[in-house]
Amino acid sequence: MRRGFRSGRLAVRPSSSPLAWAAALCLLAACQRTAPVPARDVHDTAPGADARRIEADVRFLADDLLEGRETGTRGYDLAALYVAQRLRAIGLQPAGDDGGYFQRVPLLRAQRVDGGGSLIVHRPGATVALKYREQFLPQLDFDRSQARVAAPAVFVGQAVHAPELDYDDFAGLDLRGKIAVLLHGAPARFDIDRRAFYSSMQEKFAALVARGAVGAVIVASEDEEQRQPWARSAQNWARPGMRLRGADGRALDTFPQLQVVASVCAAAAPLLLDAGGRSARQVFRDAREGSLRGYDLPGTLELSSLTRIAPTQSRNVVARRPGADPALAREHVLFSAHLDHVGIGAPVRGDAIYNGALDNALGVAILLEAAQQLARAPSPPQRSLLFLAVTGEEKGLLGAHWYARHPSVARESIVANINMDMPVLLTPTRDAVPVGVEHSSLQATLERAAGEVGLRLSPDPNPEESVFIRSDQYAFIRAGIPAVYLTGGIQAQAAGTDGRAVLREFLRERYHQPGDDVSQPIQYADAARLARLNARIGQRVADDPERPRWNRGDFFAERFARPTTAAAKTAAP
Repeated sequence: MRRGFRSGRLAVRPSSSPLAWAAALCLLAACQRTAPVPARDVHDTAPGADARRIEADVRFLADDLLEGRETGTRGYDLAALYVAQRLRAIGLQPAGDDGGYFQRVPLLRAQRVDGGGSLIVHRPGATVALKYREQFLPQLDFDRSQARVAAPAVFVGQAVHAPELDYDDFAGLDLRGKIAVLLHGAPARFDIDRRAFYSSMQEKFAALVARGAVGAVIVASEDEEQRQPWARSAQNWARPGMRLRGADGRALDTFPQLQVVASVCAAAAPLLLDAGGRSARQVFRDAREGSLRGYDLPGTLELSSLTRIAPTQSRNVVARRPGADPALAREHVLFSAHLDHVGIGAPVRGDAIYNGALDNALGVAILLEAAQQLARAPSPPQRSLLFLAVTGEEKGLLGAHWYARHPSVARESIVANINMDMPVLLTPTRDAVPVGVEHSSLQATLERAAGEVGLRLSPDPNPEESVFIRSDQYAFIRAGIPAVYLTGGIQAQAAGTDGRAVLREFLRERYHQPGDDVSQPIQYADAARLARLNARIGQRVADDPERPRWNRGDFFAERFARPTTAAAKTAAP
């Protein structure tokens, strides 16, 4: 029976999962002190036992008891403690801080103040103030609690400068001391890699700052809002955001030169973009057709924001399985999955707990099952294995970025990352989707492993979503580590079932919504097969005498590969 979050109170009713409540009681008594690794638990090898273990983990991690596992909350801490004790029971060694399973992640927490912001368009003969939440929202500011900027504005297309493709949205525009107005994304004619890279807001903001902009307004397009309506996002306006916190107490990876950044809905776009014979409708059409051009906007924009900022912290969970080879054991294959979700939010049909069953309790459960299989492999892996459940993915890949910068093992010893995020397994399928595998020799490894497990491999069904930069493996890619992100399949087993349609329906109706819970028809047998694939890839990478290699001339390798892996002598042909 489902428990709802109604009228501001958690209605506690008997859980549909007695195992979840029993596990919760165990968690409250568990101790996270350094201690010898206990004897391994009894390992059930009966048919379907792997699927049952995965289901048990998902039912606990996605239970209302954990209140959506938002980073920095008690619900997330319970989830982290549960995962740590599962890794302990499997027999893996702690690999976090101070000889334990946890790695501290220092954070800053920011939250909007209701009505504490403005966006005013000053044009000759008219001044229009956009409506807070209904038409615009100031983005969270981690550098100052109160900010205001007024300046001329320039529309800069998608704020993309790709010199290798002779493409420049900034050509002929002067941004010095001005507010940039821009769209999300990157030109559709770009290849998948460049489209993903240049869609990153980090790259866009860096480009704006380099050209002297003092503020930014991001306008949602009509196409975007068909996939993610503005009203759905705006109803969670009070949800906090986070950034990593440096030793000086300040936020990391922010752009304080942009004094205020705001987002505007597609319906309000004409208030900003209709000027000088140009229109928002034309801009959206040009974006679809790949013919965007920037232009100066008349008058000025005035932006302000008001933010509550406070220090907080969360934790990653890290465990290690030592390798068997005396030399190769100094190197590590890193498995990752994010443990956090988005917590409690605006109620939908009376339910305000965003459980995150597929995103990403299922991914964590698959990681745990892969760890269990590798811990008991008849042929122990030659390299060491790391298993990392990260915090703050939903806040901007924060836990993964922290671990990539502060790994618990030598940074250069990590040879590959295998990431699992939001496998949408809602109908039996024949395949899996590896995202980003084409960048390195991991592709050949994955293809062999998939053949051994009996899985087909399908290409990314939604390359325009640029998911390769939106999950934790991208933090390791940026650290120069070859990586692959595995997710669920799209080739349905049942005749007449469209696996792509099942995926689209989930993304439209339940992604980041309370409906992503265990009432969905989760295919745990498919999840068990995906865990076997993860384990098989890890075993192959761990046993290969050669480290994974970036492909020669690869786009991401040219930007991020470490010198030892970028050298021509080690590049894959």
